[in-house]
Amino acid sequence: MASAFEYAPAPESRSIVDIAPSYGLFIDGEFTEAADGKVFKTISPSTEEVLSEVAQAGEADVDRAVKAARKAFEKWSALPGSERAKYLFRIARIIQERSRELAVLETLDNGKPIKETRDADLPLVAAHFFYYAGWADKLEYAGFGRRTTNGHSGSNPRPLGVAGQVIPWNFPLLMLAWKIAPALATGNTVVLKPAETTPLSALFFADICRQAGLPKGVVNILPGYGDTGAALVAHPDVNKVAFTGSTAVGKEIARTVAGTKKKLTLELGGKGANIVFDDAPIDQAVEGIVNGIFFNQGQVCCAGSRLLVQESVQEELLDSLKRRLSTLRLGDPLDKNTDIGAINSAEQLARITALAEQGEAEGAERWSPACDIPESGYWFAPTLFTNVTQAHTIARDEIFGPVLSVLTFRTPDEAVAKANNTQYGLSAGIWTEKGSRILAVANKLRAGVVWSNTFNKFDPTSPFGGYKESGFGREGGRHGLEAYLDV
Repeated sequence: MASAFEYAPAPESRSIVDIAPSYGLFIDGEFTEAADGKVFKTISPSTEEVLSEVAQAGEADVDRAVKAARKAFEKWSALPGSERAKYLFRIARIIQERSRELAVLETLDNGKPIKETRDADLPLVAAHFFYYAGWADKLEYAGFGRRTTNGHSGSNPRPLGVAGQVIPWNFPLLMLAWKIAPALATGNTVVLKPAETTPLSALFFADICRQAGLPKGVVNILPGYGDTGAALVAHPDVNKVAFTGSTAVGKEIARTVAGTKKKLTLELGGKGANIVFDDAPIDQAVEGIVNGIFFNQGQVCCAGSRLLVQESVQEELLDSLKRRLSTLRLGDPLDKNTDIGAINSAEQLARITALAEQGEAEGAERWSPACDIPESGYWFAPTLFTNVTQAHTIARDEIFGPVLSVLTFRTPDEAVAKANNTQYGLSAGIWTEKGSRILAVANKLRAGVVWSNTFNKFDPTSPFGGYKESGFGREGGRHGLEAYLDV
């Protein structure tokens, strides 16, 4: 018999978004074919259907786009900040107007649930453009360089030139906003390469740039694979490189840029610790743990993928956590009731599967709630591992999937030591009712962002970035401006 509390299907309509059968590269304000005519297909992770065919940029296309950006830079950088701000405000408003369309598009191309693209991604995308629009005419008051008595910074911050930007597939439109908004606000021009599995929202953004009347060449979009990104990073006329993605690729980029005058920002992998003390509100902590590791199927660089729980409350917390996981709904990402969507690609699913199997082989205890896996698409049930030690691969390597490793501690010092025992340093969470403990522990954690009694909270005014192998430089906030300025 069906339960009285079962959810009826509530699919969002696909009809709001019109995906063309093919897309070109966006160079100098126009859509154009790749010089060598190469194309690739982008597919929907939840159904494996081909969504569209996309032009694949090569070295000649990168050169063409950088030249267009360089030419546009002269006029764009010379505009008063208040004029640049008008374009950014216009882009932000168009994103808001088209947010339902873009949310459906992002869910189709990426696989994440519609309630995440609709309620988290798109509002943040618009907010970033609004926020940096506000900064565009205030750069000399941003506090970079020498201070004078009247609050003026005493410096004359100038744009760097052409920014080459490479973004990942986990937050395609949001990562685009993180990169493009501060670059344009500070007077730079942009050549951006979206991830090969999620090019569509960046190409729709190209259309938004045209709709907003953005001058030609200020933003250029080049879909392609790793070789496209490598050509962009290595191009001699690129002044600034910004990359979000894996640590391995980040190291390769650092090697390429070394010895040049290019400015570099890297936002790389993570293995965030979520620390739950014995006085934490258990139900609130469970919600934070779920949000920390199962939001976007755990495909988040700052995911709370290591749960450190104080021994005395481990049993109570795990019982509550397993009950909560049993209520999560996995399935059609376009259904408004879905909590867990599809993994982004077959390649990523294979990696998650292999690491989970390694966790079992090394002796950790695996648990997943009972859930039906759809027959087509790329799916992985929410999973947690107990009996995990710091020696386990699943406690050290970034899995980038809905897999949680549970470790225990007895004292705050032990919690800090275990949290910091990683090559990464991007994020951490602390759960306790004592404000003094939050401050004491947060000060000892080597992580770029530390959340207290919450997790995965983002705001355009707040800087984000990591330590160690999680990269360097900050995005967001006032700090995010400096990466695009010569101060």
